[in-house]
Amino acid sequence: MVAHVAVDPRSTAPTTVGLVVSKAVGIAVVRNLVKRRMRGIMREELATLPAGGTVVLRALPAAATAPYERLRRDVTACVRRALSSAAA
Repeated sequence: MVAHVAVDPRSTAPTTVGLVVSKAVGIAVVRNLVKRRMRGIMREELATLPAGGTVVLRALPAAATAPYERLRRDVTACVRRALSSAAA
């Protein structure tokens, strides 16, 4: 999982999230499953993100076989790392 975060501290707009799941992840059924899982995880994490932020998540091929809880841990950790890098 790779995350890119940009935060505009002056903005009060809600945080937006973009998902990128390439064909390298798998066939369409697998890609859609990964997208649905990532969307659900980010829906729960959205309240913890700062206003005015933009988050782009890119799934790596390992996301296709990862159990939901592992994917959740990976997404959360990746977004937290990207947020701390964006704040610095």
